[in-house]
Amino acid sequence: MNAFSSGVRSLVEKINPSSCSIKSHGGFSSNASRESISEYLSLCLESCSDIISLRKLHACILTYGLGNSSLVGSKLLTCYAKFNLLKESRQVFDAIVDDELLLWNSTFVGYFRTDHFHEVLRLYSKLKNRKVGINSASLSYSLKSCIDLGNLDYGRGVHVDTFKFGFNAEPFMGSTLIKFYSRCGDIEDAHKVFEEIIHKDIVVYTSIIAAYSQISGNRCYEAFTIVDQMQKKQLDPNRVTLVSLLQAATQLKSLKEGRSIHGFAIRKGMSDLDEIFETTLIDMYGKCGAPKTAASAFGNKKMRSVLCWNALISGYLQNGQHFDALDLFRVMLQEHIFPDLITVASGISGCANLKCLLEGKSIHGYVIRGGIYLDLVATTALIDMYCKCNKLVQARQLFDAMRTKDIISSNVMMAGYLRNGFASEALEIFSKISKAGIGPTQATILSLLAALSNLKDFNQGKELHGYVLRNGFESKTDIENQIIDMYAKCGCLEISRNVFNRVKHKDLVSYTTMMMGYVSHGHADDAIALYLSMHGKINPDSVTLTCLLQATSQLGCLSLAKEIHSHIYRVFMETDIVITNCLITTYAKCGKLSMARDLFDKMIRQCRESWNAIIAAYGMHGNISEALKLFDEMKEERINPDETTFTSILSACSHSGLVDEGIRAFISMTEEYSITPCEDHYNCVVDLLSRVGRIEEAYDFVKRFPSSQSVSALNALLSGCRIHRFAEIGEVTGRMLLDLKPEASSSYASLCNLYAGGGKWNQAIEIRTMGEEIGFKRTPGYSLIEALS
Repeated sequence: MNAFSSGVRSLVEKINPSSCSIKSHGGFSSNASRESISEYLSLCLESCSDIISLRKLHACILTYGLGNSSLVGSKLLTCYAKFNLLKESRQVFDAIVDDELLLWNSTFVGYFRTDHFHEVLRLYSKLKNRKVGINSASLSYSLKSCIDLGNLDYGRGVHVDTFKFGFNAEPFMGSTLIKFYSRCGDIEDAHKVFEEIIHKDIVVYTSIIAAYSQISGNRCYEAFTIVDQMQKKQLDPNRVTLVSLLQAATQLKSLKEGRSIHGFAIRKGMSDLDEIFETTLIDMYGKCGAPKTAASAFGNKKMRSVLCWNALISGYLQNGQHFDALDLFRVMLQEHIFPDLITVASGISGCANLKCLLEGKSIHGYVIRGGIYLDLVATTALIDMYCKCNKLVQARQLFDAMRTKDIISSNVMMAGYLRNGFASEALEIFSKISKAGIGPTQATILSLLAALSNLKDFNQGKELHGYVLRNGFESKTDIENQIIDMYAKCGCLEISRNVFNRVKHKDLVSYTTMMMGYVSHGHADDAIALYLSMHGKINPDSVTLTCLLQATSQLGCLSLAKEIHSHIYRVFMETDIVITNCLITTYAKCGKLSMARDLFDKMIRQCRESWNAIIAAYGMHGNISEALKLFDEMKEERINPDETTFTSILSACSHSGLVDEGIRAFISMTEEYSITPCEDHYNCVVDLLSRVGRIEEAYDFVKRFPSSQSVSALNALLSGCRIHRFAEIGEVTGRMLLDLKPEASSSYASLCNLYAGGGKWNQAIEIRTMGEEIGFKRTPGYSLIEALS
């Protein structure tokens, strides 16, 4: 007690040394009044900084018989609440409680300021039960606690009490009620409260304007309608009103309204004196697509707080000016302005979008050296940066080290895995967050379904579909559409169609996805039938029409192609480059090369895909000279060929037997355009050499490229060996093919034919028997003709 007593003694001497004397042992003298002791102890409680001192003070209060003092007791219970010692706080309250509302009000204030909102509501219920009356303070703090807790139901009950006790028409209480309803997402009731207030002052108008400024959509414009009403009542907006209006302009992305507010502030002399206003102004210009004006407003500020820097950096990021955002971050550090967590997160986001790993690491190092504790948002931004820079190990280490994970951080980590092709790892995280009770968002489900679609992973896709059904996501049309796509890509068209049939609210994407599934698996007739069932209900877009044209190409149905072409003209889509390119391919496959060329020549702008389409058209019709001529013209137009272009050229050379031209094209692809050959390119070159009997060269060529890309090429080589009777190489090739793809029936058939053609009937029978044992059957060929009526 010595240190504490000396503190009390010095405090007494400073406040009123003549009013009482201090005993030598540090206590109060006998002539000290009860009131003065209460006052001094209350001051000590206000400055109390630890629990041990608090308990000593409490003991001193009891020693001097002040345990039931309202003045000291209200300070004591607030102090206990500050240290989260609610049990002790309640005991103190129970010892001093009486019917004096002033004490209750003091207690309300104490609990509210120490963020014990549940305790405020408990105290309010207790006050009502004592039936000693209720005043505006108890109602106000109860409503404010409901705002922080998001407790709409309890708040409505407090609102009823404001009616009972006649406080509902008071401007101050009305403003609190408006804020309560708006924060709880009930703007309708907030507006009703506003209308019920008879004498509206600037605070009431500002409250309802602030309420509308926080909601999304066009209803946010109501804030400007109300400010017009306010000005008609001869009430000018203050700085708080203008800040709310700027926030409304930001929500609406309305630069015009934002500039009007700025102009009003300049005319009223309020533009450069308020930091919050200036920061909100910079934020508004940045988010309304005027980063230069935001930078100008920022440059005119004499004193720049961290909030201003954050607003401008965020504006640059929002407008895609990531370099400018990072440069501003660098300038901020050079001016020795300590960044907060929002600044750090923004800087890291800039690095993530630019994939600047070195700069991102520098910021991470700065955080570590500065001993900055990263919050959830900043850590999530750091994980995103490492994911986008393809550093998944570092990203996962950060993710695993997080004490608290939310759905956003989990989504970012899963997106990083999916972006880099690690769907299994993404599913592992999904499984963990599900077990931890973190509910996935719609975006999470869509990302995972898209990944499984690309992987064609039927089993895991089916598991995820089960999760969707169990957790009520099946009513989301976007998710159902992705499930249709997943099953279609896995080759399960029947299941895909069953899901499609169960979709309650089918949209254009639903129909188009199912059609694409049919087309990709050669069911063109089903795709066309589905389109006809949609016709008249939903208007098709360019993607749907492109899919329909692909189905028409598969069937070679010229009359249907012409009907679709006519529809495209009627809906003014003839200038759509993607549709025109698809029409070129469709007419070429339907035998109308002249119509395809006419479409190509009449195009306003020809992109690389357009050139690819017309080159492929001439190639499939065997007109290799025109295809090569177009290839040269394409290069003259300074349009670089891609993988598809070379596939068309090599295929055309292969079918025409132009070996030298084909080899030159293959070499130029790698040496001149730095394009890595894929399986189709290797297949075309091997086919080219095999067709003209250069089997040894083709075999040497096959041995040089990756085995994973050799299946189609080996098939072409085996076919060439059979035709040109290279039995030895053919046998080796056939065995290689069976090792690589034992489930392919074509491999058994080709090798069997090779042995039979060479008179090796025993080997032929052996291969045929092997094929029959695994259950392969020959797929019968078929031809299509268009029946004219």
